[in-house]
Amino acid sequence: MSQQPLSFSVITVCFNSAETLGRALQSVADQDWPNVQHIVIDGASKDGTAQILKENREQLSNVVSESDRGIYDAMNKGLDLAKGDIICFLNADDYYDSNHVLSKVAKVMQQEDLDAVVGDVGFFRKENMHHLVRHYRSGRFTPKRLAWGWMPAHPALFMRKEVFRRVGHFKTDYQIAADYEYVVRAFCGQESLHYKHLPEVLVRMQMGGVSTKGISATIRLNQEIIRACRENGVATNYLKILVKYPLKLLEFFRP
Repeated sequence: MSQQPLSFSVITVCFNSAETLGRALQSVADQDWPNVQHIVIDGASKDGTAQILKENREQLSNVVSESDRGIYDAMNKGLDLAKGDIICFLNADDYYDSNHVLSKVAKVMQQEDLDAVVGDVGFFRKENMHHLVRHYRSGRFTPKRLAWGWMPAHPALFMRKEVFRRVGHFKTDYQIAADYEYVVRAFCGQESLHYKHLPEVLVRMQMGGVSTKGISATIRLNQEIIRACRENGVATNYLKILVKYPLKLLEFFRP
């Protein structure tokens, strides 16, 4: 008896993203996997975002445009609407590296009965989206390394809906690292996840995210990473977290 094809829920959260949103929407629409629910949660944007959503409405399964309490509140709204077997997040500034990303993920998850797939991401600067300046390799991630500040790249993390049901919502009292805390809860909980790393760039990310905006954001990020670990029983400290930074520099020299 053949298995039913897996379905996806891709959640895109945006706010005043008119400059890049169309590219992200098109990269989902171009996927060669047919069973995709694309959910867009817009925080009542004031620029041209609403017009872009209107122009692409036929290819979008759900569109919500209303004020929210921040990015993680918006992501939770997306989770509440998600119906797919596999759930993932694609930022408005980012896009899938090829038209085959979702089909690759679906096939390996189905063939190996996985709970999650983690992939790599490539970073590009705004002025040249075709040139990658940094390669984040999620293969270095293991659940034990969460204590050292390593997590799989969130836009290239695909997890079964059952995992999200068990883990619950993102914590909205985090400013930067609620995605990190979520990964800690998911991978270090009572049930160990069966996951696999796909050693290739699945998502291209634009440089300049909220967690990379200056020293104050870096301090806040590390504070929240430590909090996330401690709240979930993972032993860590500032020394462990800081050790990762020299290694992260290598990502710029091995794009």
